[in-house]
Amino acid sequence: MRRRGGCGCFGCGGSFLLVAVLLGALAWFLVLKPAKDFVAGLSTPQTQSQTTTPAPTGNVNAALTKAEVQQFVRVRRKVGGALGGSFTGLQQLLNDMNSGQNPNIVQVLNVLRETAGSVGAARTAQAAALRAENMSLERYAVVRSAVNRALGLPNIDLGKIAESLQQGQLPDLNRDVQTASPQEKALVEPFAGELRKTAAAGLLGL
Repeated sequence: MRRRGGCGCFGCGGSFLLVAVLLGALAWFLVLKPAKDFVAGLSTPQTQSQTTTPAPTGNVNAALTKAEVQQFVRVRRKVGGALGGSFTGLQQLLNDMNSGQNPNIVQVLNVLRETAGSVGAARTAQAAALRAENMSLERYAVVRSAVNRALGLPNIDLGKIAESLQQGQLPDLNRDVQTASPQEKALVEPFAGELRKTAAAGLLGL
């Protein structure tokens, strides 16, 4: 007798449901959970006093100064130290982008998974350093953008990418390198060697 084609012991509907559950579980563990853990580490303060930064004063978009570049260098030293071993994957991602490659989603997810445990500590270290330098987070972001331009670094924020992934959206992974002004290049050049060593922290918005 000819055997009828079947859908397994769960039936056709049950088989499709099982596949859907497995795919959902894979999406959670491989995509959503790394993004969720990273965003939690980036946005959840240990205590309010540890993450409070000075309030912005004056024009936060004013032209870059030499003193601010020096302040930025000192803050980045603290951030790099707090990131510790998780800095390796970040640096490799940045190296790939500097060589002209756009990061793929697998690379980004690996970095999010690798840095999720240390990004909170890095943010706390950044806040403490900003208080010591009496620099607002808003002004620091402007200085960071100027430094990135002067170093020819891509403008990619893994924090925003993680938020997009957490919301089920496909992030934009195209590298965007902006042109620096001659003044920015001149101010950053004396510190370029050290700043390149910690530049990968900028991928985290730090």
